[in-house]
Amino acid sequence: MDIVQVKPGRGGIRRDRGKDGFEYRTSTGRLIRAAATVRRIESLAIPPAWEQVWIATSPGAHVQATGVDAAGRTQYIYHPLWREARDAEKFARAQAFAARLPQLRRAVTRDLGSDASPRRAVAAAVRLIDRAALRVGAEDYARKNGSFGAVTLRRRHVRVEEEEVLLDFPGKSGQRWEIRLRDPQLASYLASLPRRPANAPALGGPVRRGKRTRWQQPTPGDVNAYIAQVAGPGFTAKDFRTWQGTVTAALSLAEAAEKGMDLAAAVKAAVKATAERLHNTPDVARSAYIDPRVIELFEQGRVADRALQPDRAVLQLLD
Repeated sequence: MDIVQVKPGRGGIRRDRGKDGFEYRTSTGRLIRAAATVRRIESLAIPPAWEQVWIATSPGAHVQATGVDAAGRTQYIYHPLWREARDAEKFARAQAFAARLPQLRRAVTRDLGSDASPRRAVAAAVRLIDRAALRVGAEDYARKNGSFGAVTLRRRHVRVEEEEVLLDFPGKSGQRWEIRLRDPQLASYLASLPRRPANAPALGGPVRRGKRTRWQQPTPGDVNAYIAQVAGPGFTAKDFRTWQGTVTAALSLAEAAEKGMDLAAAVKAAVKATAERLHNTPDVARSAYIDPRVIELFEQGRVADRALQPDRAVLQLLD
C-alpha cells in the first residue's frame, strides 16, 4: 500500500454521537453506511472520549485520525507503515546523536564552569536531561498540569547535599520523580543559586535589561538550540531519552544473557527497566523508546559488552 501525506482537518470523515453509539459522516454531512469503511474506522480504536474527531477517507493516509482529548490537546493516530518508517528514522537519529555525545558532554562541562549565567543555566539543564533522563519541560505544562521538566523545575524541587543533587517533583502524567545524582559540578552550580522563593524557577540567572535586572530561566528552545549548535543540526533534547531508553534496554538484555534468561523474560525485564528509567509505562517504553534492533540482536545471540562504557557498548552493538 502506498502511503500518502494528508492535511488533517481537510475534508475527511467526522464522528458524531448517535442514538446507538457513534456514527460517521462525510464532510458534507452524508451518513456513511458502507460496512468496509465503518470497519476500517472502528479498527482504528479511536478513544471514545475524543472530541472533534477527524478521520481520513483514504486507508493509505499517513494520518488516519485526529481528535481532541480531555486535556484539550490534539492527538493523532498514524498509519502503522508511516509510524514504522518514522520510528526507524528516530532510532537512526538517536544512534547518530550518541556518536556526538562526547563532544556535547565536554561543552556542558566547560559551560557549567563558566561565569555566563544564561549559558551556564542551559548547560545545567542539558546535564540534568543527560544524567537523569528528564524531559526538557514546558512552562505551559507546568502551569496547567503541574508537571515539570529540566527547564521548569522549581527551587522547591531541588536540594543539594554536598556533592549530590536530589530532585523530587511531579513529571508527566503525575508520575513522581525522585532522583539522587552524584555530580559535584552540577551540585556546586545549583548550590550557588537562590533558594527562595520556593516556587521560582530553579535554573537561570540574573539578566540586566536597561536599568532593571530580572531572573531569566532557560527555555526548551534554548536547550534545543544549544544541543543543535554543539552536536549538530536536527538533534534535540528528545534524542537523549530515545537513546537512554535503548541503552537501558540493551544493557538489561546483556545482563539477561549472562544469567541465561529466556527471550520472553529477558525482554520483559528490559522493558520494565526502561520504563522505570524514563518514568513511562512499559507499553510506551517498548513502543517509543527501545530500538527494536537491540531485541532482534538479542534473539540472534548478540548483546552489548557490559565491560565497555554504556554508550560505546551499544553503539558497537548497533554498528
